[in-house]
Amino acid sequence: MIDMLSDTVTLPTQEMRLAMFNAEVGDAGYGEDPTVNRLEGMAAKMLGKEDAAFVSSGCQGNLTALLAHCPRGHEVILGDSSDLYDFEAGSASVVGGLVLHPVPTEPDGSLSLENLRSAIRDKNDYQCAPPAAIVLENPHCQRGGRVLSASYIKEVRALANEHELALHLDGARFFNAAIASKKTPAEVAEEFDSVMFSLTKSLAAPFGSMVCGNRPFIERVRRYRKLLGGGLRQGGIMASAGIVALQTMVDRLSDDHRRAQLLAEKIHAIPGIRLEPSVIETNMVFFRIERDGVSTPEFLAALSRQGVRMCTLKQGLVRAVLHYLITDDDVEATANAIQSVLRAEWR
Repeated sequence: MIDMLSDTVTLPTQEMRLAMFNAEVGDAGYGEDPTVNRLEGMAAKMLGKEDAAFVSSGCQGNLTALLAHCPRGHEVILGDSSDLYDFEAGSASVVGGLVLHPVPTEPDGSLSLENLRSAIRDKNDYQCAPPAAIVLENPHCQRGGRVLSASYIKEVRALANEHELALHLDGARFFNAAIASKKTPAEVAEEFDSVMFSLTKSLAAPFGSMVCGNRPFIERVRRYRKLLGGGLRQGGIMASAGIVALQTMVDRLSDDHRRAQLLAEKIHAIPGIRLEPSVIETNMVFFRIERDGVSTPEFLAALSRQGVRMCTLKQGLVRAVLHYLITDDDVEATANAIQSVLRAEWR
C-alpha cells in the first residue's frame, strides 16, 4: 500500500529505534530524565525560545498552551477551519472553560486583519467574554498546507500587542513552513509568544509534540501537562526518537515538498481532477473529483483497491500527504492509479 492518508502513518526510522533502545533515562516527573531535558533544550534553542515542554500530542500541546495563556471564561480567537477548532474535541472549552471565537479562514490560511479586529471585544464590556489570545496555524492543513507570510504574521503580532493578547502558533508541521519559506525555525517562531509543533507528523517520530515559549509560560504548561495526565517518568525512551527526528528529518522535508509538487502536476493533467488549492507549498495535495456519478467515498475505495490510500477531511476534498516513506516511483504509481480509477466504467 502506498499510504498517503497522513504523515502520521510514518514509522520510526532505524536510527530512532536504536536511540529508543539505548536511551539514557531518569524520572522526568522530577526533571531527572536527561534525554527529555536534552530534547526540550534542543527544541527551545531551535525556535529561539527560552524553554520547551515535551507533551504527548499536538492536541495536548495546544490545550496546555491555551490554559497557560488564558484565564477561564476568556475568548480564544482562531480560524473556523483550523485544526484546533475542528479536530481537538472542543478540549479548550471542555477542560479550560475557554470560549472559542472562530473567524473566517481565508484561502491562503490567514485570518484577515479586518475580521480579527472585529472579533476582539472590549475587555471592559461585562456582557462579553474578554479576549485573551489569537491562534494562527502555519502551515495550514485544511487550506492545503499553505504557509503564512512573515509580513502577515508581523501585522497580527502588532494587532495582538495593541490589545494585549497572546499570540499562539499551532505549528503541527512547523518545520515544513520553515523549509517552504526558506527561513530558520527561530525566524518563523519569532513573533509568537508560544509555538506547538509535532514530532509525529512529517518528522516521523512515534510519539509527542513540543510547546515552546518563555520560561514562566513553560512552567505553567508543565503544571497543566501534569493536570491532564501527561506527566512522564522514564520519558527519555520516547524523547530519544524526537531528538533523532530534529537531527535527521528536518532538512529532508524539501524532498516531500518536491514530490507533492510532482504529484500535483501529474494528476492536474488527468481529466476529472481539480486541484484545490492549485498552489502547492508543502507536503500536501488536495483535489476534487469532478466526474459525474463518482462520489469521493467511491473514488477512495476504488483507489485503495489499486493500492493507494488517501482520505477526505470534509466537503468532498481528497487529501494526499507526502512523507519520507513515499518515493518518486510511488508518486508515479499513484498518478497511474488515479488515472486508472477515473478511466473505469462506473455504474
